[in-house]
Amino acid sequence: MDPTSSGLSFEVRATSGHARAGVLHTRHGDLLTPAFQPVATQSSVKALTAEDVHDTGARIVIMNTYHLWLRPGPELVAEQGGLHAFSHWPHVITTDSGGFQAFSLGEFVKLSEQGFAFKSHLDGKKLLLTPEEAMRVQGLLGSDIAMQLDVCPKGGSPRPELAEAVDRTLRWGERCLAAKAKQQALFGIVQGGTDIELRLRHAEEIAKQPFDGIALGGFSVGEPIADMYRVLSELGPAVDPRRPHYLMGVGTPEDIVRAIGWGVDLFDCVMPTRNARNGQVFVNDGRIVIKNSRYRNDPLPLDPDCGCFTCRKGYSRSYLRHLYVAQELTIFRLLSLHNLWFYAELVARARSAIERGQFAEWQTATLERFRRGAPNEGEGSPAVLPRASDESL
Repeated sequence: MDPTSSGLSFEVRATSGHARAGVLHTRHGDLLTPAFQPVATQSSVKALTAEDVHDTGARIVIMNTYHLWLRPGPELVAEQGGLHAFSHWPHVITTDSGGFQAFSLGEFVKLSEQGFAFKSHLDGKKLLLTPEEAMRVQGLLGSDIAMQLDVCPKGGSPRPELAEAVDRTLRWGERCLAAKAKQQALFGIVQGGTDIELRLRHAEEIAKQPFDGIALGGFSVGEPIADMYRVLSELGPAVDPRRPHYLMGVGTPEDIVRAIGWGVDLFDCVMPTRNARNGQVFVNDGRIVIKNSRYRNDPLPLDPDCGCFTCRKGYSRSYLRHLYVAQELTIFRLLSLHNLWFYAELVARARSAIERGQFAEWQTATLERFRRGAPNEGEGSPAVLPRASDESL
């Protein structure tokens, strides 16, 4: 894609099987891929400053068009210099289109060819989100990467409903391309549920359009994980290899390791920060539920081999458990810093394995370590929380 028009171009520098190590060139710096995007719904990653997020290794975040449209409003953000200046985040910013929020509001949304009609969850005001409005809002917000407005059907939807969502998303993609800001990159979104024929057809049609990247949407919306993996294993390698591939709203560390092997370059998910606020942290040999009594007298850091602020400064599991049980607000920052570092390290290690031409070996060893190391924490420990790309839902 021409960087002089959208500000974005992509190059693949190494491959290992279907896995790719690339560079996404943007107006706000070069992003090494694979990359994970922390979710900054309201232009802030919960409990963290922009500087905190930078220190975890992240160089890209995703913000929420729907929520910023309602509050504080895109005009105000534009007056303040756009999201980069407004949020103090100097690196790459993605904004979603609002389609996932329309999906999550369910029965309160009326879908038509024009767009999504619904009432604001803040004050009940009637709103209409069209492809043109989604592009207008994202243009004012000034993100580096905008997402087209799409229709995200629920997991298990019948084929006619999936086909209708694909066709409408295609038509809306054309409208988004016509309405987008010139300086902004735009990604098309592939829908189709777990119907691989629909998915492949949609991906082929999107590849004919001048999108800067291709996103895989409509996953982790109620379908069995095995079905998601089956579709991604066929779809990922079939997507146009000239453009970056973005898997939206997914997922667990295992999801990410598997999807990189199917050619995915970009990810986002609330899991590292949402799970942190619920006391669950990811470590190299499994996971820790910090409230459990086994950590009451534990002097070790969360992970002795971790380089995050929380571990590097020596905060003990015992102290962190105390903060969590006492519900001291500091715990949300300390655990979120750790989890985001873990995710950033995970994709960095995947990239290194790709560059060495050893991704398959690394993937097998990493997945086996996850399998062996996942402990039964017991004591009412939370299950892995529902996947979503929006911290406010």
